[in-house]
Amino acid sequence: MTLLGLILLLMTFWGLAYGSARAIVWIITPPVLLIALNLAGLVTPVGSLLVALPYAVALFFYLMPEQRRQWISKPLLATFRSVMPAMSQTEKEALNAGNVWWDGALFSGQPNWQDLLHQPACQLSEREQAFIDGPVDELCRMLDDWQITHEDKDLSPRIWEFIKTSGMFGMIIPESYGGLGFSAYAHSQVVMKVASRSITAAVTIMVPNSLGPAKLLLQYGTQEQKDRYLQKLAIGEEIPCFALTSPKAGSDAGAIPDSGVVTYGNFQGKEVLGIRLNFEKRYITLAPIATLIGLAFKLEDPERLLSDDPLPGITVALVPRETAGIKVGKRHMPLDIPFQNGPIYGRDVFIPIDWVMGGAEGAGQGWRMLMDSLSEGRGISLPALSTGAGKTASRYTGAYAAVRSQFNQPIGHFEGVEEALARIGGLTYQMDAARKLTLSALDSGETPSVISAIVKYHLTERYRQVINDAMDIQGGSGICLGPDNLFGRAYQAIPIGITVEGANILTRSMIIFGQGAIRAHPFVLKEFEAAENPDQQAGLIQFDSALFGHIGFVVTNFARTLWLGLTHGRLSESPKGGPMRRYFQRLNWMSASFALTTDLALMTLGGSLKRKERLSARLGDILSNLYISSACLKRFVEEGEKPEDVPLMQWALDDSLYRMQHALRGLLRNMPVRPLAWVMRVLIFPTGLPFHKPTDRLDHQVARALLSPGEVRDRLTHGVFTDDDPQQRIGQLEQALHVVAKVIPLEKTLKRAKRAGQLHARELPELIKEAIKLGILSESDKSLLTEAERLRNQVIEVNAFERLMPSGSVSGKQQSKVSTINKLGAA
Repeated sequence: MTLLGLILLLMTFWGLAYGSARAIVWIITPPVLLIALNLAGLVTPVGSLLVALPYAVALFFYLMPEQRRQWISKPLLATFRSVMPAMSQTEKEALNAGNVWWDGALFSGQPNWQDLLHQPACQLSEREQAFIDGPVDELCRMLDDWQITHEDKDLSPRIWEFIKTSGMFGMIIPESYGGLGFSAYAHSQVVMKVASRSITAAVTIMVPNSLGPAKLLLQYGTQEQKDRYLQKLAIGEEIPCFALTSPKAGSDAGAIPDSGVVTYGNFQGKEVLGIRLNFEKRYITLAPIATLIGLAFKLEDPERLLSDDPLPGITVALVPRETAGIKVGKRHMPLDIPFQNGPIYGRDVFIPIDWVMGGAEGAGQGWRMLMDSLSEGRGISLPALSTGAGKTASRYTGAYAAVRSQFNQPIGHFEGVEEALARIGGLTYQMDAARKLTLSALDSGETPSVISAIVKYHLTERYRQVINDAMDIQGGSGICLGPDNLFGRAYQAIPIGITVEGANILTRSMIIFGQGAIRAHPFVLKEFEAAENPDQQAGLIQFDSALFGHIGFVVTNFARTLWLGLTHGRLSESPKGGPMRRYFQRLNWMSASFALTTDLALMTLGGSLKRKERLSARLGDILSNLYISSACLKRFVEEGEKPEDVPLMQWALDDSLYRMQHALRGLLRNMPVRPLAWVMRVLIFPTGLPFHKPTDRLDHQVARALLSPGEVRDRLTHGVFTDDDPQQRIGQLEQALHVVAKVIPLEKTLKRAKRAGQLHARELPELIKEAIKLGILSESDKSLLTEAERLRNQVIEVNAFERLMPSGSVSGKQQSKVSTINKLGAA
């Protein structure tokens, strides 16, 4: 065989694999090519035979499926069953929760970008927008976070009443039951706006609208249960909580020790079939004031009064608080963020069987109910709260950095501060993009459980980074708590979001990839189902189909990864040109690399990958950043591909690509099968590691967008509460930012005149007088500069108090402010 003949053969097979050619093309192409190469003298008969023999064997097994199953698939199925990790019933129900959406496309290695771009954009109805502009805005103006957190340790009675009567507890409940019937996007917008004003209020609104009795009632409740509770929940007549976590079973909710035994008992003077409960719950939000408890417990039926199963399993029931035997304990105080939270206990609590969610048929179905609800609810509340924090930091820390001066220039102009500001802006862009894409899926009827876990974990972690950066920039004004501190409570609250609805360490190391690898992969779940099929023959046929589909999938991604790695994604498909083109192509490269790496990890590690949590976490990081990158490109297109937004889009994509590269590098450095890791390293990055963190130039561009009033800043921070009231800190910052922006040319004029020796004064008032006398400035210029200086001084002031007193004993009237200059003088 000549070198040219070999190259033509390899390129043909590579092209067929890269393009996922159909079977008929694979059957016809090799013999036609061999004949042509023989006629051209590029392949000898011996060379043809060496190619034809393996081709003939493959063709035989393709055309003779029965022989293929007996000789190949059957032994492999036996091996697969022996190494397949054991899967509990709760794990199976978790895997079956929700559905597969864009995560499946990313797992395929060949995402169809048109599908993503055709996904409907999030939109508010007129009624939803009116609610956000009306009652939600009114609530935000009522909220005094210092009063709530430092003095009252609770929302005021007036605010509680307003939340109830405005319908905020019933956003997800249909109008037919007296609720608002809002979309997931509207629900998220409400939480985000309120969170930018008060985390306590936001959490209070979140809980009844996410994982709680109303959500479960809508999906699983009997008609009688819906009629009994939904209208009362919608108007706040019933306050719900959901009791899942136990002292000895937090993340491992399947191990909850709380029990319920099916038995007969007395209820309202009658002997009825019911359940006797014993439980201990803690960390239950709204528990201290709840009137209706959604309770999860393990159901036992030793006398088989419900069915033949003596251990039906996790069950959910709706239990009124006043039920005999229930006790609500003293409040917890989660990091001084005083949303209502506390423990609940129950001893020998008897409830009738029709209090089980879904009635008697719902017995043992609780874990499935919870997983289905989490697959949706996790994608709304905490991502909204996190994004609200990011937008607030972008808007107001950016304003502070523009107004606050050191060494005769705004602190936002220092490169170190620019780096932190750019992270704030870029990560906020990512958070909002991922939030919106997920909400679009939910409002389209999808329930993407893997994606919900992605946004819960990654948005709360980005919230952590953004607020840490904001605190670094704010400096002393960030660490001095008081009515004017916008970020102290957000900083304190960071671990709350990290902990709840699935602790972040668990979510990253076990859930995202652990669930995604089986659920979103196009073939793995089919292979698991085939292995568990009790019908041996049907299982063999099912496994054979999945196995050879999987082999073709690996071959395709091997070819794609090699080519895309050599070309850095160039020449691959992209739905858009301009600044987005190369990013779509790079994501093609990373998607194919992720798909191939996933399969090789599963093949070499098998069931032990479940225990290799750090490897699993890195694979999850790649998938997550593929999703976030997709969302950012989708957002840029939705917002009209505005040139002024290009730096934000580029920063977000460069950051995500670097994170993917970092995760891949860590994965390959730690894979147990070292030779395979070396081969994969060459396949994925044949020319070295190409991705880098956002450049200093890009950091500068993003930071300047946060430092200046304008459409970019407004688009990035849209949806958080804003106010022009000069008595409010946010109003002061807005006013100062706009005035300072106007005096920048005047300040430059003064600096030039001083350097030229025209002006000699040191203090600003005297400097202005000299400039006016020389005709360098006008009287109107003087007014503007004086106002700018007044606003600067106002913005850098922090709250101070007459004396240190126990928390809650200092009234708002007793507090005062002290300027930085006075503080230094006092010191």
